[in-house]
This record gives sequence, structure tokens and C-alpha cells, in this order.
Amino acid sequence: MIKNNLSKIMGEKRINMAELSRISGLNRTTIFQLYHNKTTHVGFDTMDKLCSALNCDVCDLFNYVEG
Repeated sequence: MIKNNLSKIMGEKRINMAELSRISGLNRTTIFQLYHNKTTHVGFDTMDKLCSALNCDVCDLFNYVEG
């Protein structure tokens, strides 16, 4: 299973969805769905924008958990 860490990273950086949307250029709906784990896939362009906006790597955003 792949775990999404977006909400954790946003909390650590004290950034809200509106601010992340502004910085990344991603739609608020996209961020909302990722934040609440309501997505089944994420495009490379979305991952790129999130990593750039949050100054992190893909492995920070997502990790593999056995189970």
C-alpha cells in the first residue's frame, strides 16, 4: 500500500490548502482530495508541483507500507 503524507507535511510546514494551491498552481479540489486520501492516482506533473511548492522529494510525499 502507498501512504500519502501530504497532510503531515502541510501540518509541519504550517501551510493550508489555499496557500498550497496558490504556491503550486494546483486546483484546491486536487489538493483537498490528496489531503483527505480520496484519490486513486497522482500524475507526475502534480507530484512535481507539490514537491516544488513544499520543497520536498517524492519519497517525502509518498511511501510504501506493507500490509
